[in-house]
Amino acid sequence: MHCRKAGSVLQLTQRRCASTATKVKPSEWLPVNPAPPPQQTLSKWVTAKTTPLYHDCNDFRGASLRAGNAPSASKWARPATPRPQPGMKKVAVNVHSRPAAPRSRPGKKKVAVDVYIPTTVSVGQLARLLNVRQTLLQRKMVDAGMAAEASYDHVLTSDYAALLAEEFGRNPIINDEAAFDIYPPAPHPDPTTLPTRPPIITIMGHVDHGKTTLLDTLRSASVADNEAGGITQHIGAFSVPVKGSSSGTITFLDTPGHAAFSAMRSRGASVTDIVVLVVAADDGVMPQTKEVIRLIKREQGKVGVVVAINKVDKPEADVEKVQHALLAEGVQLESFGGDIPSVEVSGLTGHGLADLIDTLSLMAEVQDLRAEQDGPIYGHVIESKMHKGLGPTATVLVLRGCLTPGAHILAGTSSGKVRLMSNSSGAPVKAAYPGMAVTVSGWRSLPGAGDEVVQGSEGDVKKALANRVRKKEVETVLIDAEAINIARAAERERVRRKEDKSQDMRNILDGGPKELRLVIKGDVSGSVEAVVGALEGIGNEKARAKVVSTGVGDVTEGDVMMAKAAEGIIVAFSVKIPRSVETTAAQNHVPIYSSKIIYRIMDEVRDRVTALLPCTYETKVTGEATVLQLFDIHLKGKMTKKIAGCRVSNGTIEKSKGARVVRNGQVIHEGVLDALKQHKKDLLEVKKGTECGISLQDYEELRNGDLIQMYQTIEIPGVL
Repeated sequence: MHCRKAGSVLQLTQRRCASTATKVKPSEWLPVNPAPPPQQTLSKWVTAKTTPLYHDCNDFRGASLRAGNAPSASKWARPATPRPQPGMKKVAVNVHSRPAAPRSRPGKKKVAVDVYIPTTVSVGQLARLLNVRQTLLQRKMVDAGMAAEASYDHVLTSDYAALLAEEFGRNPIINDEAAFDIYPPAPHPDPTTLPTRPPIITIMGHVDHGKTTLLDTLRSASVADNEAGGITQHIGAFSVPVKGSSSGTITFLDTPGHAAFSAMRSRGASVTDIVVLVVAADDGVMPQTKEVIRLIKREQGKVGVVVAINKVDKPEADVEKVQHALLAEGVQLESFGGDIPSVEVSGLTGHGLADLIDTLSLMAEVQDLRAEQDGPIYGHVIESKMHKGLGPTATVLVLRGCLTPGAHILAGTSSGKVRLMSNSSGAPVKAAYPGMAVTVSGWRSLPGAGDEVVQGSEGDVKKALANRVRKKEVETVLIDAEAINIARAAERERVRRKEDKSQDMRNILDGGPKELRLVIKGDVSGSVEAVVGALEGIGNEKARAKVVSTGVGDVTEGDVMMAKAAEGIIVAFSVKIPRSVETTAAQNHVPIYSSKIIYRIMDEVRDRVTALLPCTYETKVTGEATVLQLFDIHLKGKMTKKIAGCRVSNGTIEKSKGARVVRNGQVIHEGVLDALKQHKKDLLEVKKGTECGISLQDYEELRNGDLIQMYQTIEIPGVL
């Protein structure tokens, strides 16, 4: 009997090798049959030939498929067939042995994160363990010659799972207990046999475009039809009955913001079937509208889209302008020959809501949405909060299965046992089926928005929760280590800046270029890049602008401290400067220049850099006077003073200007005037053709015929 089992294993091995012979790589394993050795190749994923194995079943006992250091270009090795060795007749093979990992190259060793892998794991579960997209893992398997095994539900052994984990830089550890987790059930092999479920509609748009009013109108109409009274709480999702629909209802989902919605989509969760993009007819396409459009384009082909042009009841509404704006953003509406329907609605008056619901119902019929209505549930947490009297509660959107009270559920690192369930109107619910959103109480801790909800036994939930908590602690430690590395890098940068500052001082002392240091803040990253590119080019070999820090957002006190340390200025482009920051900047003598026009910023920085350039000086003669005769004037205390009688020949003699004496074409003295008189009258200036008396301060060596020139020194700033 053992021989038969070994023989069947041998036959399966033959088929596997024959089917993948053209996609596998050179082997490191021990040869089984005589054949020429495989040729080496430079490709990472190479091919090798295999031949049938003909051995007695008793030969396969306790030996490894690999043997020592056989030449190979890859760790993905399969049985090869080199030349026979003398005396070799039988080979012992251990089918449970794990292929040895390749030797790492010195100098390129990288610390890998530990990942626990069970003995057997499906491709979808392995992608979750490695925290990578399933499509990326499947592409890696196809490159490795495992296209036949790349399906979502194909079960891999720990050997192949470990090798795949190493390809993603993980350190695989085979441990069933530590790797245990609860996963969503595998997709149904024939979804067409399943019952239909209500479509899940997400209404998104700009905060001022009437999204909340539209939701409230739909919700109140639904409650009025069901005669269930008023809305007692906001749970983030509600259902609207639709006549003639196969599912009977439509579930509207109010996500907790675009960030959480994007996070759910990035984890590969098909939470939303149709997105309703709400655009105000009187406002048009806004930044948050563009954000939703980008999200829709990223998920193109996975979700349906309907445009709701809201506020059409306003007199300033312009539907055609909104449609053209959407077309400019790449939204192909049906009115322009596209495939995206648009409906004109009014959340305030209820105009067009019936058409909107009919359009959504028709689109859901085309999508043919189906799901299991029994078995363990799979869903998502839409929102969670603490409820007085009930403790932690969460709104759970059921996608598959049936959720009932008493079920043990797990979401992220939160677990619980379902105690009470209620719908959007607060009425108790005994069972939640796919497409329903219910408020669930009984959680031990508050789950996070966007977490996947799975169901299992009490023991499995406890075991999976312990493993998730341990994994999260490890990730936290890694994040802390990264934070330490960032802090140390910042310290090294601070030391480098200090050295650069010392170097700058040496450059100034050595006649090097002077620098205007800038701390730039802008409204968006693109604006900051444009400002940096425009300002960095200002300067020459004597003075230049240097950007020491950039950022997006309002100016903060940290920016002021940065500018103070760098002895620079702050440039604020289209951002606000809080009053407290202005006060801090004034106290620390840090200039702040703010403008919404980039050319003004460039002119300001250019002027400041120009001010750093060394100035040149010119001397301009403003007046000349010729000495005609010298006079001695008696002062008090028997003192005399020489006064030169002069005639102004050119310009104007001003007492405030500098004076110099020119004799025989050479300047023999420079100074200032001590007195400028005319008939005992002190004057400030004397014009051309007028005679006057001039005396120079601390100089009495004047002679007849000397030329007295008045001049001023003009400072000429540098030019870039």
